Parts: sequence; structure tokens; C-alpha cells
Amino acid sequence: MINNNNIVVGLDIGTNKVCALVAKPGKSKGELEILGIGITESEGLTRGVISNIEKTVKTINVAIDQAEQQSGMKIKNVVVGIAGDHVESFQTRGIIGISSESQEITQSDIDRLMENARNVKIPSERRILHVMAQEFIIDGQDGISDPIGMSGVRLEAEVHIITGLETAIKNIYKCVERCGLTVEDVVLEPIASSRALLSDEEMEVGVGIIDIGGGTTDIAVFEDNIIRFSSIIGIAGHLVTEDVRKGLGIIAKQAERVKREYGHSYLPSIMKDDVFMIPGIGGRKPMEVSKSELCRIIQPRMEELFEFAMVELSRSGFLDKLGAGLIITGGTCLLKGSEELAREIFGVPVKLGIPTGISYSGLAPMVESPVYSTGVGLALFALDKLDIDYDNLNSDEEIAEPSIIQNSVKKDISETKKNNTKANLKSSDATKAKVDAEESNNDKNSKPSFMKKMKNFIEQL
Repeated sequence: MINNNNIVVGLDIGTNKVCALVAKPGKSKGELEILGIGITESEGLTRGVISNIEKTVKTINVAIDQAEQQSGMKIKNVVVGIAGDHVESFQTRGIIGISSESQEITQSDIDRLMENARNVKIPSERRILHVMAQEFIIDGQDGISDPIGMSGVRLEAEVHIITGLETAIKNIYKCVERCGLTVEDVVLEPIASSRALLSDEEMEVGVGIIDIGGGTTDIAVFEDNIIRFSSIIGIAGHLVTEDVRKGLGIIAKQAERVKREYGHSYLPSIMKDDVFMIPGIGGRKPMEVSKSELCRIIQPRMEELFEFAMVELSRSGFLDKLGAGLIITGGTCLLKGSEELAREIFGVPVKLGIPTGISYSGLAPMVESPVYSTGVGLALFALDKLDIDYDNLNSDEEIAEPSIIQNSVKKDISETKKNNTKANLKSSDATKAKVDAEESNNDKNSKPSFMKKMKNFIEQL
């Protein structure tokens, strides 16, 4: 049953972009309906961390306004992604005793165990983001994934804990709240991306995800449907742009455009070595550059990024256990040849990750890009926490307005329609049909311009 909490908004605050995505459950389990998307170039972040409050607030407002325009709703609450090289993770163990007379383990015991694991000592400047159980142990018997209903005296768990700097987390809350929004949850971005990209089968046999954004490279490893390792590196696509800028002697905006339109990260992936023109600076003559010349600038940096990721995967101890190989995602991986280069470096199967592991409806085609992996994952992460009765999902009388969407927009639309049609109440059916057709045409004429604008922006990314 859709209730007041069944529509969620994922807010991905990245170094190069800010993306707001409004979604709700589809008509059946495993389906997500995309209601609205807002995306804009980001300002005020450095390597995934907020460095300028005012600029960050401004870009968040732009993305939120676009999402509200598309969805026709007023956004109130958001689930926010967090990244940055300040994020750290480690393993620990929690232990509790089962005190009930029946000695049967219940959900309250699991909650108590997770709370016990949170009591681990960490520096005062850090805050725990996630506590994720990897394995349960009952009276010394290990390898248990779901202990509920089992009997025991002592319950233990191997736990994966992820922490971040308190100041970086507070700055996220501050920026979002200054936009008039409430933060429902903060989720590590590689965990969110994995929710949108990975299937249960991949997570069972072992899979790694490498999300190369503008400011950070996020890494996560899953095996037996459990997260085994996570890491964030503070180098990413911005270094590729910087190399292009210095290598060609052009300004940053030109370098970003050239990288997106003509860039290859793997020389053998160039089928036709075209030559393109770059406008001269300060009245100088235009410069002629070939794709292969540009690739010789980009490829060494992409190799370095993948090699850093390999070091982290080797440190995890799971590099040789990735039965399903690697999934690469993020805007930087849109560079042509990225899959082939990663396959050569890692020596395992590699595929480009786009949010296709779940059925989508609504604005589905727009999210089928690595750019939206984190945004979709944040929405899915929020929906996973909801108790949805899909049997009554299609019952109109059961559907209510979501609490995170204010009714002001709907009220304004209703009042406007009422005023516009009041004078025509006594008109014939034919006249009303004509009015409806005109309104429909107006809607159709206005929508493509906005959609085209969004499509052009994504193509630039």
C-alpha cells in the first residue's frame, strides 16, 4: 500500500555534478518509477568534499528545482550520498548474550548486537556512517547469514564499519538544510551505486565495483551477498581533464569539452583517427588535434586510476575471488575504450555499469547512464527501508500524497484549472474536447524543450 512515506528523493552531491532524483515504487516488487530528475554542474566541492557552502547550496537548489519541475511536486526530504577520501572502513566484532527463556534469537537481539558493535572506539572527529553485519556466529558456530529463529546462548557478528569525518558530514547537512530540505539518511556512494548496478547473482559469486567520478574513485567488493570491502580514493576524472588542459595548452572548459566529445582511454579502441579543431586563445589560430594524440594524453592517467584501484582491491584480499569480475561506472567511464583498458589491466571480465538491474518506468530512459548510478541507488536504498503492500498498490483509494512532497504545487494547479474552466462549464462536449486537446498540445510542446535540454546536458557529461 502506498502511504505517506513511499516517494523518495535521492540527492547525489558530486564533484562535477549534483543530481536529484524523485522516485516511487512501481506497480510490482522490483520495479521503480522515476518521477523527476534534476542535474546540474557542481560547484563548491573538491575531491568529493564540500569546500564552499554558498556555491554548493546554489547548485543543490538548481538540481532540486529541475526535479520539482519534472515531477510536479515540492521536494521536502532527501537521502544524500557521501564520498571523499576522508571515508574509512574497518572490521570489528560484536558479541551479546541471549537472555530470553527460550534462547531463541529475534530481531531485537540482532538490533542489540549491531548497537553493541557501534560502541567500538573511534577518534572523536569521526562519525559512524554504516554498521553492516558480514557473518553471524552462534556459540562458536560460524558461517551463519540469518540467525533469527535459531537458538543459542552467545551471539557474535563480524561487522564492517564505515566512518567519515564529523565536519564533512555536518557540512552536508548544513548545505541541504539551507536549501529548505531535511536529510533523511546519509549513504556511502559506492554502497548506493552497487544497489543500482549489481544483481543478487553477481553479489553471490563475488563482484567488484569501481565508480570513477569527477573527484573520487569509489571501490566496493561483494561476496555471498555481503559487502566485504569498501574504499574511496581522492583521485578521479578531474585529473584527466587537467592533463588534457596542460597537454594541449587550453583552458579548463575547453579541456572538459574536448575530453567528453573526442576522448578515448584506450588507443586500440579508435576506429577512425579523425582530426578536430580547437579554437585558439587570445586571437591565436585554431589548433588541429587528432584523436590518437588526445588518447596518448588520457590513457596514461586512466591506467593510473585503474592501477590505484587494483592496489586497493589487492589490499582487500578479494582480487582473485571476483567470479563475476568488475563493474566500472561513473561519468569518467563514459570515455570510449574504458572497458577494454580495465579488462587489460585487471585481467578479469569487465562491463560498464548502468542502472539496469531493476525494472524502471516513468523517465526510465534518462537514468540508463553511469552518470545516474548513485542517484538511482540512493532512491533504491531509501525504498528498501519501506514496508510496501504491493497487493494493494493499484487500489486508487489506498494511494495518498507522500509526506515528503508538499501539496502546494498540486493545490496551485487545481486552482488554476478550476478558474480556467469555470467560464466553460456550460459549453458543449465538442468545445471541451477542443480545450482539452489544446491543453494537451501545449503540454507536449513544453515538455520536449525541457527533455531536450536535459539530454544535451547528459551528452556533454
